[in-house]
Amino acid sequence: MTLPKRFNQSESEILPAEMLELEQLISQMQGHDKAALQLAWQRVADSFQRRRRILNLVQEALSQLRLDVKYLMFDLETTRRERDHLQSQLEEGTGY
Repeated sequence: MTLPKRFNQSESEILPAEMLELEQLISQMQGHDKAALQLAWQRVADSFQRRRRILNLVQEALSQLRLDVKYLMFDLETTRRERDHLQSQLEEGTGY
């Protein structure tokens, strides 16, 4: 069972405000350093977004794991109750 994503964010919402501000400053620059800075900024932004996606996947997996554990605990408790009930029926029927 998979859970739907909790947040639907565009790429600009994923990046921190400081990164967006830095992008604006780089775009206003002149000269040969601008291209190098834009490339470096893009690598940092890609890395940040990749880490954010991984974090979201891990959070979703943990949520799913918690739900699965709850189902398993419920099933275990139900099985124990059934076992105890059947065991008491056997004891009453055999005279133990």
